[in-house]
Amino acid sequence: MKPPQPFLYGFRLDCEAVPSFDEYPFSVPAIKTLGQVKLHPSVTFFVGENGSGKSTLIEALAVKNRFNPEGGSKNFDFATRASHSLLSGYLQLDTSRRRATDGYFLRAESFFNVATEIEKLDQEGAGRKLGPSYGDIPLHEQSHGESFFALLTNRLFGDGLYIFDEPEAALSPMRQMSMLVLMKGLVDNGAQFIIATHSPILLAYPDALIYQITDSGMEPVPYTETEHYRVTRDFLNRPEKMLGLLLDQLPLRTDKTDE
Repeated sequence: MKPPQPFLYGFRLDCEAVPSFDEYPFSVPAIKTLGQVKLHPSVTFFVGENGSGKSTLIEALAVKNRFNPEGGSKNFDFATRASHSLLSGYLQLDTSRRRATDGYFLRAESFFNVATEIEKLDQEGAGRKLGPSYGDIPLHEQSHGESFFALLTNRLFGDGLYIFDEPEAALSPMRQMSMLVLMKGLVDNGAQFIIATHSPILLAYPDALIYQITDSGMEPVPYTETEHYRVTRDFLNRPEKMLGLLLDQLPLRTDKTDE
């Protein structure tokens, strides 16, 4: 089945407007070599080591698409702490004429803040209660992983742009596999996903476009050539050997310090 027209074809960095590539965020690997980036009409992943800039890029894409920097739908307008970079102001989007009826920015590290804002707005009673959209149990009365899964199962309904930053952070391996099923249902209903992740389980989504970020820049790679897949495969295939190699390299600490 051919996917529908995407909401976002791609994006690029306006290099001529960048003040300096020696300053953050333009100095990080994901941004420094950023050219024209094409997105898959259904699912695009960005992977890379900690500090490679994938979360910075995902955050900027979300802000450029008018989502709150801390997460939520486009109707959220709150700030716990202003921490997002200026990158969004230097991105240029290649959008289609198709308009989304839904959308969400899930930022793992600040979803607690989104749940707090939902609770606050519902207590103020200024309009329709938001909490029930996430299920019968309030988000703050669930574990971190349960609240993530409540968002995925109750709040999202497809025909929307979903930008996720490390959604696997609170999900068990089983829940990550369940997330693949939920993603497929949403994609079948016209959703487009852009996801930064470390999860080799999520990266296995069929026919997804995967960009791997290294110190040399960003390039599309097949699933089985991602570092995340290869490292996980090698460890699980030979855990004793891998542990031997890893732990033999760790110096034994024999000194004692007073507390």
